[in-house]
Amino acid sequence: MQDPKTLLRIGVAGTALAALCCFTPILVVLLGVVGWSALTGYLDYVLLPALAAFIGLTIYSARRKRNADACCMPAATGEKQ
Repeated sequence: MQDPKTLLRIGVAGTALAALCCFTPILVVLLGVVGWSALTGYLDYVLLPALAAFIGLTIYSARRKRNADACCMPAATGEKQ
């Protein structure tokens, strides 16, 4: 994925989903409905690193997008056209 805009979208979506699962009981309820409630003890081992990874991806892609936008903009020379 070379497009920083796509990386930014994936990072923001992943961060929102991981945060939603971390801070609300949505995932616990879904695992209970499916019958996998024994896995709820291990959610912290998966969700917190996933949240950190998606936050890192969002920061990385935002910086990369900002640098790509600054690179392609014409330099201000002070001349009037």
